[in-house]
Formats: sequence, C-alpha cells, structure tokens
Amino acid sequence: MAPSAAPTAAPVLPSRGRLRPLGLDDVRVTGGFWAERQSVNAAATLEHIAYWLEREGWIRNFDLVATGGPADERRGREFSDSEVYKFLEATAWEIGRTGDPEWESRFRAIVQRVARAQDTDGYLNTRFGHAGQPPRWSDLQWGHELYCVGHLLQAAVARVRTRPGADDGLLAVACRAADNICDTFGRDGIDGLCGHPEIETALVEFGRATGERRYLAQAALFVERRGHGRLGDVEWGREYFQDETPVRQATVLRGHAVRANYLAAGAVDVATETDDPGLLKAVRDQWRNTVARRTYVTGGQGSRHQDEAFGEDWVLPADRAYSETCAGVGSVMLAWRLLLASGDSGYADLVERTLFNVVSTSPGADGRQFFYTNTLHRRELGTVPDTDRPSIRAAAAQRAPWFEVSCCPTNVARTLASFGAYVASTDDEGLQIHQYVPGTIGYRPADGAERRVTVSTGYPADGQIRIRVEDADAHPWTLSVRVPGWAGEGATLTVDGEVRPVRPGYAVERRTWRGGDEVVLDLPMAPRFSYPDDRIDATRGCVAVERGPLVFAVESVDLAGGGNVDELRVDTGRPPTLAGGRVQVHCRRLDPPDRDWPYDGQGPTPAAVPSGDLVEVPLIPYHAWANRGPSTMRVWLPTI
Repeated sequence: MAPSAAPTAAPVLPSRGRLRPLGLDDVRVTGGFWAERQSVNAAATLEHIAYWLEREGWIRNFDLVATGGPADERRGREFSDSEVYKFLEATAWEIGRTGDPEWESRFRAIVQRVARAQDTDGYLNTRFGHAGQPPRWSDLQWGHELYCVGHLLQAAVARVRTRPGADDGLLAVACRAADNICDTFGRDGIDGLCGHPEIETALVEFGRATGERRYLAQAALFVERRGHGRLGDVEWGREYFQDETPVRQATVLRGHAVRANYLAAGAVDVATETDDPGLLKAVRDQWRNTVARRTYVTGGQGSRHQDEAFGEDWVLPADRAYSETCAGVGSVMLAWRLLLASGDSGYADLVERTLFNVVSTSPGADGRQFFYTNTLHRRELGTVPDTDRPSIRAAAAQRAPWFEVSCCPTNVARTLASFGAYVASTDDEGLQIHQYVPGTIGYRPADGAERRVTVSTGYPADGQIRIRVEDADAHPWTLSVRVPGWAGEGATLTVDGEVRPVRPGYAVERRTWRGGDEVVLDLPMAPRFSYPDDRIDATRGCVAVERGPLVFAVESVDLAGGGNVDELRVDTGRPPTLAGGRVQVHCRRLDPPDRDWPYDGQGPTPAAVPSGDLVEVPLIPYHAWANRGPSTMRVWLPTI
C-alpha cells in the first residue's frame, strides 16, 4: 500500500495512544542549544561520516556484491551495512529539515549503490549469502542480518515521511527486503530471531508508513519468540540477548543495554498497534525499575564493559560506567514511545536528561569526534586518539574520530537530525510541549484552523520559557507545558499577569485563545546538589551538581596548576553557586601522606582529613568535558 500523501515527518507515528507526535514540518527549531547542535551535525558530522564510510569501504561493500567482487575484499564488521543505513536515515531527516539539494543528490547516489546489491528475492546483505560468504541466516546469534534490515527500513521510513513519493527507489528496496523477512521468518518459516533486536521496532514503523499489516504481524511474532532460549547460551548468559525470559514476564531491562532498549521499544510499538495493555504494562514496569535502580544520573545506561550491559540493581560505578551512547539513543526511543502511549511526564523527563547529558556528550564541539562510552569519572589524562585511523571502541580516553564499531556517530547523527520530532505533541484537547527550544510549533486540528505558537527561551542557560499564541481560535483548546521533575518547588506559570505555582508534571491552561496571548513558565535554575541512593556503593558519600537539566563535572584543566580532581572534598554546607555564568562549589583539598601500606587499623590519619582554606572550584556541563585536551574529570564529588 502506498504511504499517505502528507505524512507527519517524525520517526514514530503510532496509530493509537494518548498523544500524537508533531514532526519536522510542524516544529521549527530556530535557536539555542539544540539549533547549534543541529547546525554542527549538518555542517560537520554528516560530511565526516560520509568520508569514513567511503574510506573504510563500508559503502563499497555494496558495489562488491552488485558486481560479484571478491568476498575477501569486503571491509568492516558483520553489521557495517547498518551504519550506511543509519547515515541514509540521518541524511533523509536532514533533507526533510533543510531541503539541502547537495545532500539530496548524494543521498540518491548511495541509494542506487545499495539497490544494485539487492538480490532478486529481496535479500540484502553484504556479509552473507554470496560467493565466498557464509549462507544466509546461518548465524542469527551474531550475524546481525535482521538488525541491518531493520536500519534499512528505518531509513526508508525517514524518506517516506520527509519526501513522500520520491523516485529514488529506497522505498521499493525496503519493501522487497521486508517482504523477504516475512516470507523467511513467518509462522511457516524459520523459527528464529536476531541476536540484536532492532527489526521489531523497524517492522512496526515500516508497517505504519506503508499501511502493510503483515509487517506488524511479523514484528509481533519476533517479540513473542524472544525469551525462550532460541539463540543459545553465551559466556554472559542468555540475558545478553534478552532471550532468557519472555518480554511479558521480565521485570527490568537487563543484558546488553542497546539491545534491551531496542527490544523494549519494539514491544511498545507492537503493544500500541495491537492494543495489548498487558504487553505495554510489562514494558512500563521494566522501564520504571530500570530508571529507579540501573540508570546513571546522566540518564546513561549500562555499567559493565565486558558485555556492554546493565549491571544488577544499584551497580552503578562512576569510573567504570559504560553508558554507551547508543544505549542513550535507545533509551530516548523507548521513553518517547511510552510518553506517546501514556502522556506521563516522567518519560519526557528522562528524554530530556538523556539528550542533554548522554547524546549531546558524545560528539565533540567540532562534530567530528565522538565518545563511544560516557564515563562519569576519568582518573587518568589519557592520550589523544590518532585522527587517521579508527579507534578500538571504548578504548579512547578522549573522543575519537571513528571506531572499528562505529554505531555511535551514525546514531547521534540521526537523532540530532530528527530532534524536532521529539519536542511536542497533540491530542483531541490541544498541544503539549515536552522539550523547550526557541522556535515555532504549528499544527491543524481535524476540526479547526491552524494553531501556531512561538517559543522564546534561553533554556537551559535560563529557566524562563515564553510561549506566545499566534492565532485566535473560535474553540477552546488546552496548552500543556512540562514542569520537569527536577524543578520541585519554585516553578511558576504566568497567564494574563497572574502568577501561580506549578508542580512537576504538566501545567495546563485551557481557554479560547486570542492572537498574542502569552504563557510564561519560570523554572528554578539555582544549581543544586543531588545525593545518590545509599544502596549505590560506588557513590556513597558523594554528591553530584545539577542545574536545570544539566549534570555538571569538575575537570582538571580548571584546577590551579592542573590539580587532581580526586583530591577535592565538597562542603555541602555551602550550596553551589552561579558566578559569571559558571557553576561553582566550595571545596577543600585532601593532602594524603605517602605510606608503605594503604590501610590503617586506627582510623583515618589526620593528614588524610581535608585541610586548608575553602576554595571555589568551577564546574562545567558534563556534555562539554574533554573539549580542551586531555584531562581528568569526575561527576560524583566526595564530601567533607
């Protein structure tokens, strides 16, 4: 079935649920933090990714398959096709956002190279199924064939929703690939699933975009197959693949953090489209337990390096945080879907926290270097990675230009290019604003004229969000603005000069609006200490500093003489301050003696007690660390 003539340009478009998302044509980000990130993404990151995909031969892999080239000339890991598809998705969103003609031309050229590699029955992969390669579907556990098709489908969704009716051929390629999946893995086909979830959410969204119900049915089948041991055991256990417990019975996200979030997102999609409240509740409960016990203060997820996985409850070591960038992207995907399904502001809170403190932390200021993992404590300076070769993932102490496994740069690129689609939503009552950016939001309800608002704000540098209604309306409608959970006491909403306190959740104003009416949300932006749950051993006795949605860190380049961040002890009797635009805390330095044995049965020695005058130590937003050369850093600061 052909896609609709004018779809909403958004990655997620449920057919039912509490809220309906607005897309890139409805939300225009015109300034501020996220406009800057999008500008760097468009001007630098996309070009950077294109260069490395060509240089490393990952796009050429498709040429080799199309021409029957030697299998031993293929380059990259078994999942390198997916990076080409994520790049296409990012480019499609960017074209939809800006209409850039150069990227349009380059997008079409890459699609042609991909299309020529597709087999006549729809199968498409450069690592399996051709002369000199393993057979198709011969390694479902590690081969990532279904995973790669999933990212192909998501690229096609982005194209369909930003340029409906485009004649580049990507939609036809994706349809043939999706049909091949259904023919191969349907109820009468291979009783298997992919070791890396992704195909589930992709099939649902592709079904939404095309109107083809068989794709939804196949996604639901994959979700139901998960958790029954089909993938076999590995050294980290079947939970690595989320294949030890059925989705409906699991109580928390576990195993590989990216896989877990992608699977949960797909399960929400299936539950929403099939009106399955039991499945939706299961994922909601998993999300709630995961956020309460297995998530870093930054929103990052995954504390184990060996398997890129969640640890057990309360196992959140700052200096060993894995917190993979892709897990942050997956967490945003999941929380956004749950928000649309329920309208609960807690999901939008986590989207905000993760976007500001994980997704925006990965790329450097120039958009050409990236963190794969996002530690909360760097003890050693490390070295600057070689800019002329890929880095081993997670090995770089600084951001690296590319990785042997380069899933994070492409994931960041597609998320930033589509950011506008995570800002606002509508329902039958009116408009909801979830994320605060300078710009315009407009939509046309089914029974009325266009409604437009202009948002003016310096957020997150300041906490005032001014929303101006541009059009009069004969019918009353509701404007809902999110009051973040971190705001606590002190947030106010001003309407017609009347100021009223508002609590975390959504502040709601319903009226028959006139053009020029304004609503002003003021959020308390004083920097604050955050204390960890005492059950988190690794951070007991420490505090973090936050201001608004931003987590802060101390970086060694800001210490006199390049001091050691681990020698600082914070005086929590003095609240953090804001001076000259920078957050500061009051600290004393620890001056420990050198000893032959680092343990003492008599208790702490006097020399190990913080001494000297209190000094004001400047902090930086965590997302900005490591942009000034090698440094040490920590988020959780020990107290006096």
